[in-house]
Amino acid sequence: MRRDPMTVRAEDHLDMTEDLMSLGQVRHLPVLEGDRVIGVVSLRDLLACSLARALDFDARERRVFLKSVDVREAMSKRLITVQADATSEEAASLMLRNRIGCLPVVDASGRLIGIVTETDLIRAAYLGGDGPPGD
Repeated sequence: MRRDPMTVRAEDHLDMTEDLMSLGQVRHLPVLEGDRVIGVVSLRDLLACSLARALDFDARERRVFLKSVDVREAMSKRLITVQADATSEEAASLMLRNRIGCLPVVDASGRLIGIVTETDLIRAAYLGGDGPPGD
């Protein structure tokens, strides 16, 4: 699990989201409202929302388009989370069963404390990390 992941707010725009993903080299960003997780926006969500690519916009036109779209319009609203004491196997099972690439890790009150991604689980499997995602 990565603690204190980069996050976005529902009212942020996709151009900033794309910048954060690119600069941070991440594919998933939890979406917060206050200190609560309300969704996740993935690179796949961003690309699906970006009709600009399909319309063959140039880079500047694409940027203008993304600036006009709020994160809430692209994020996955069906939120599936995991507690910090979950095992890697439980996290992997949830991700496989729900066909998702990440799980926000929350405390008992729903506050974000980290994120577990497919990459984290692969790293744990190959590097012998048998502990919970919160380790």
